[in-house]
Amino acid sequence: MSTTAEGGGETRTVTVTEDAASQAVSLLEGEGLDTDVAGLRLFVQQGGCAGLSYGMRFDDAPEEDDTIVEAHGLRVFVDPASEQYIAGSELDYESGLQAAGFHVENPNVEAECGCGESFRT
Repeated sequence: MSTTAEGGGETRTVTVTEDAASQAVSLLEGEGLDTDVAGLRLFVQQGGCAGLSYGMRFDDAPEEDDTIVEAHGLRVFVDPASEQYIAGSELDYESGLQAAGFHVENPNVEAECGCGESFRT
C-alpha cells in the first residue's frame, strides 16, 4: 500500500479538487462511514462504446495493494490495474443546470464516446 498526500513534490495518481473532496466527504458522513479510514474508490472497468469507463464507490478501508491519495480530508483508493489508466488525472465535482456529479479529467484519454461515459487510452 502506498500513500500520497496533498502537497509535496511527488507525482500523484490523482489530484482531487476541494469541491470534489467536500462533496465526497459529505456523502461518506451521510452513510455513517469514518472518513479517517473509509474513502472513495476510483477505478476503471471494461465497458462503454469506447472500451473503458470510470467507476466510483465508497469502501470501508483500502485494499493492501491500493494507492491512497489523501486530499482535503478525503481518502481516494486506486487499485494497481486502474492506476495505469488514470495516472495524472484530476477528480472534480461539477454542478450545473443540466447535470451535477463527479468528473475525471484524464490526460491519458485518446478518444471518448459521444456521451462522455467511456474512453480509450
